[in-house]
Amino acid sequence: MTDSIRFPSNFTWGVATSAFQIEGAFDADGKGPSIWDTFSHDAANIIDGSNGDVACDHYHRYREDVALMASLGVGAYRFSMAWSRVQPTGKGAWNEAGFDFYTRLLDALDEKGIAAHITLYHWDLPQGLQDDGGWMARDTAHRFADYAAEVARRYGNRVASIATHNEPWCTANLGYGNGQFAPGVADKKQAIQVSHHLLLSHGLAMQAMRAVNPSAQLGIVLNQWTAEPATDTEADRRLAALEWANSIEWFMDPIFKRRYPALSLEAHGADAPTVHAGDFDVIAQPLDFLGVNYYRREVMSADVPPKKPEGGMGFTDMGWEIYPQGLTDLLVQLKQEYPDLPPVYITENGMASVDAIEGGQVNDTQRLDYVRTHLEALKAAMDQGVDVRGYFLWSLMDNFEWNSGYAKRFGIVYVDYATQQRTPKASALWYRDFIAGQRDALRAA
Repeated sequence: MTDSIRFPSNFTWGVATSAFQIEGAFDADGKGPSIWDTFSHDAANIIDGSNGDVACDHYHRYREDVALMASLGVGAYRFSMAWSRVQPTGKGAWNEAGFDFYTRLLDALDEKGIAAHITLYHWDLPQGLQDDGGWMARDTAHRFADYAAEVARRYGNRVASIATHNEPWCTANLGYGNGQFAPGVADKKQAIQVSHHLLLSHGLAMQAMRAVNPSAQLGIVLNQWTAEPATDTEADRRLAALEWANSIEWFMDPIFKRRYPALSLEAHGADAPTVHAGDFDVIAQPLDFLGVNYYRREVMSADVPPKKPEGGMGFTDMGWEIYPQGLTDLLVQLKQEYPDLPPVYITENGMASVDAIEGGQVNDTQRLDYVRTHLEALKAAMDQGVDVRGYFLWSLMDNFEWNSGYAKRFGIVYVDYATQQRTPKASALWYRDFIAGQRDALRAA
């Protein structure tokens, strides 16, 4: 079926990565430490005991990686900047050597005709700001706005878009809620307050970037999913409603409705965040686009132990149910709940699988099927009126998968970490041919 579906002629086809997961060069050329440097240097925090010091060595191999993207025919590359590479402590002087790296990367992308989509923050707060309180400190939101303004001043006219945050839900809930991610705090009340400061920092950054570069295309990237009751019991339906409120509406409502969802505030009780007068007016800046990262749905069960999804299409190596229909359902539900929804980009979609090189090839058929079925689900949402402008496959290459270390592979390109050899997997070759087929069909039309 996928071969017969047609996306619009101006649809963006891309791949995505993040700085800490691929760059390496953790202390090169004046870069300061980030919270993920600190966190991963304690081997007890990472499942395989590894760290991100070298990762994919993209800092030194970026030209090879850009050439790899060009060979796949992608028209866009979404990547994050390491804040502490360009401002070592998160405040004060800029590190020109750090900016030089991103300038060289942009030059290489320009040479290949690949549009750059920058994300300002993908979880790697400068350790200097963490020492001052991290995202629990309201002042960090203002420091983030300073950083955003400088990036927009330098690069706003060179890039296709700038996103403020990637998945603030993860920063708050995994970084501060259960200690799974840096900085390793496990405190529900702190997590909820951090989520507010992240949203505030987004609004302040949007204002600051628009002040220095009014033409830049600006937005935010949220990880989202549908929340479905495991059964039709009242308890399961309430859990599903609460999950949707806490995870989706908690970040969307402040931006689009200038409030937090009442169901969440009731559930949080005394843990609800401290909100200053005018905060929602700052947060609710108009977006040029919304980035949506989709991997799976949530099935909510009040049973003990909870009922698990059936997984009729299988599960990924992360244990996540493969459920492409959820992408259609999610996008349609967002359009219904948020009538002012801006153009959407699928900024991440992909899966971890157990991959191995055999005969010089990686035959990742499960991932190939995952991407194909999710593109079909995406087109179904577009056919129902959702304005989706592009798709970024996660990830270009295998990389440091946060607290899983190098044990999980999300890439469409296999990385041998001992040699840094890159080998396109079957999914990469399929994606290349699919993109080429879309372009050929348009030319023939």
